[in-house]
Amino acid sequence: MKKQVHVLYTGRVQGVGFRFTAESLARSLQVSGWVKNLSNGQVEVIAEAEEELLKDFLGRINQAFIRAIQDTQVDWQDASGDFEEFEIRY
Repeated sequence: MKKQVHVLYTGRVQGVGFRFTAESLARSLQVSGWVKNLSNGQVEVIAEAEEELLKDFLGRINQAFIRAIQDTQVDWQDASGDFEEFEIRY
């Protein structure tokens, strides 16, 4: 079953290639949605795919930025079907 995950990452997550890595990982795993830097220093991700794929995606992000991420807020919900691919938003 497809799910949507909304994630807010806090820490040293801007200016370290976070968005580009997230986009690359999402595309390789066929996860749709977007990633965006927020003005408060957080990075926001909205992603949709099968739940196991999303867990893999989030795990890979956490592994890639283990020293940069200080806090992660995760909210799971049903997929909206609004996204066809994954993109960086500005």
